[in-house]
Amino acid sequence: MATIINADTSDGLKLTSDTSGQIDFQSAGSTKATIDTSGNLKFDSGFGSVGTAYGCRAWVNFTGANGTIQASGNVSSITDNGTGDYTVNFTTAMPDANYSVVVTAGKQGEPSGTGTPVCSLRDNSTAPTTTAVRIGVEHSTTAGAINALRINFAVFR
Repeated sequence: MATIINADTSDGLKLTSDTSGQIDFQSAGSTKATIDTSGNLKFDSGFGSVGTAYGCRAWVNFTGANGTIQASGNVSSITDNGTGDYTVNFTTAMPDANYSVVVTAGKQGEPSGTGTPVCSLRDNSTAPTTTAVRIGVEHSTTAGAINALRINFAVFR
């Protein structure tokens, strides 16, 4: 194993690599992060062991009434397919369609005076693709499609 950086001879910060190409980041004699030969980033952020990091591949905050993006990462546009029905389009395609989607929605748009203002994801039969995913928002009591004030969306893979 070759030491690339050794900032402290008393087991301080070290960056090492071996013949396989794996890179280890060490502090006080303990591995804190690794980039393995497949390019996976692994780190110990107080969990007691080094594990693979699964990053957020895309995220967006948008207005439900018209699909206007407020802020985003790896989202090129929102297609407004009608009340509470949206397609999130990715700037860079996912490696496959086996990603996890997380969506939260604000409360504006629920029927006046009925039920709770909490929104939930609406089921649709459109399968996710590598370039886009279709989502829906509904009122949690009436199950009717609504345009929530703000919709937050994230993809993990």
